[in-house]
Amino acid sequence: MLRSFLIGLVAGQRGITPLAAIAIATRRREVPASLPFQRLFRSRLFTAGATAFAGAEMVGDKMKTAPDRIVPIGLAVRSVTAAYAGAALAPRDQRAAGAAIAVGTALLSSYVGWRIRMATMKRYGQTTTGLVEDALVFGTGLLVANPKLMQPKTIEHHR
Repeated sequence: MLRSFLIGLVAGQRGITPLAAIAIATRRREVPASLPFQRLFRSRLFTAGATAFAGAEMVGDKMKTAPDRIVPIGLAVRSVTAAYAGAALAPRDQRAAGAAIAVGTALLSSYVGWRIRMATMKRYGQTTTGLVEDALVFGTGLLVANPKLMQPKTIEHHR
């Protein structure tokens, strides 16, 4: 359930990143394609599209006209993507709990992340704080959904 909690933290900061992370993990076969629509995630096109949308969200976040993450539609998107990703990362018999944990974490962390971002923007500006946040969020999402990325590569010696 730790992974569901962590993907909820990711969703609280960027709404589309959890789907991109799950799409990448599903395509890499680190997450089984057992949820509705998840077989689509094995498609190169779907994974590329989800990743592109996550990137577009990150670009949009740097715009002066970008809405705060705590507006109702932003919280709704975060709830849906957190629920799906949280369920995908939970053990099969605990998917409902994984979804609930991810949604609760996403909603709470949206407010905490928004406060932190507002405070740091005063000193470092919108673009700089956003880029740092993007790196942390995307990297965390990718690693939470794809833990094998952290495993060292072993070199096989052939004789």
